Amino acid sequence: MNVAPSKENILKRVRNALSQSTPLPFPQAEGQTSVFNKEEEDLSILFAENFSALKGRFVFCADHKELADNLNGLADSNHWNSVYCRELQLVHTLQPFSVSVLNKSGDINEADAGMTTCEALVARTGTVVLSAAQPSGRTVGIFPPVHIVVAYTDQLVYDIKDVIIRLKEKYSDHLPSMISFQSGPSRTSDIEKTSVIGIHGPKEAYVFLIDKAPDA
Repeated sequence: MNVAPSKENILKRVRNALSQSTPLPFPQAEGQTSVFNKEEEDLSILFAENFSALKGRFVFCADHKELADNLNGLADSNHWNSVYCRELQLVHTLQPFSVSVLNKSGDINEADAGMTTCEALVARTGTVVLSAAQPSGRTVGIFPPVHIVVAYTDQLVYDIKDVIIRLKEKYSDHLPSMISFQSGPSRTSDIEKTSVIGIHGPKEAYVFLIDKAPDA
């Protein structure tokens, strides 16, 4: 096949470029050092600030009783009848505190809110990390109009890289089939760059962070 001289010159330059090694822009990115400088600030405060800036709603709880009180108050103020939760351990933990709207067996499509745990919280970006390996699966954090996340202070990490390390340690060579990173409620922008909340998922996102001692 005959190739035009001009095209051959372009291909030759491409081949030459590909044969040269290109230095990594962040040579430490594959090591243990993050490309971002860690803040000295408390991770819970940093997460709360960044999550709130993304229109998420953050509530710090000292224990599960305070979580239950906040859930009941939130349900009353919003006139919710059903908060769907598929995670039986979480339901069992809250059972002594009488969260009346908690529903583990109803129709998720009729729920006012869905409640899940998470894999981790990323403080630097205000991001909630979820996976298909959790008991809630893929649906509970997406279908209902409000997503409530229950997390613990020992799940806080600084950066996305720290999450990847943690997930590899937890699941080894059997990573979940889906890992999602949610930063606040669902949003999108049309061609005129008008931001709209709640188009492809929940229109509201809550994180209830429970204080957990390192040895708890």
